[in-house]
Amino acid sequence: MKKTVQVVASVIFDGNLILATQRGYGKFAGLWEFPGGKIEKGESDVQAVKREIREELTVEIEVGELLKTIEYDYPDFKLKMNCYKSKIVDGEIKLLEHLNYKWVGKDNIMDLEWLPADLEFIQELKELL
Repeated sequence: MKKTVQVVASVIFDGNLILATQRGYGKFAGLWEFPGGKIEKGESDVQAVKREIREELTVEIEVGELLKTIEYDYPDFKLKMNCYKSKIVDGEIKLLEHLNYKWVGKDNIMDLEWLPADLEFIQELKELL
């Protein structure tokens, strides 16, 4: 039986655009994702997503509604990812773990090579943009 990894992700909106980040490490380096990460012991989802975004992008976010819970089976683990609508409220993006970032909208969101788990959610997100 595969291990389930529970993570949180931030879908950061700026008007009709969302922030995509390009993974800078690991097996999926170079693919695009929603920023976020693992929940530490004792943290709520909201605390975890705020901390992860601060650690990865050096900005403060306001976390809104849960947009979707994605469950995806990778070859060596099962991912359960809670995706929260967010917006930047302070700071400028500085990449500490990612190779690049882009603000994408309905017309160019599919131009990026997304991680498989995130790709599942992209079609639904296009409707919100």
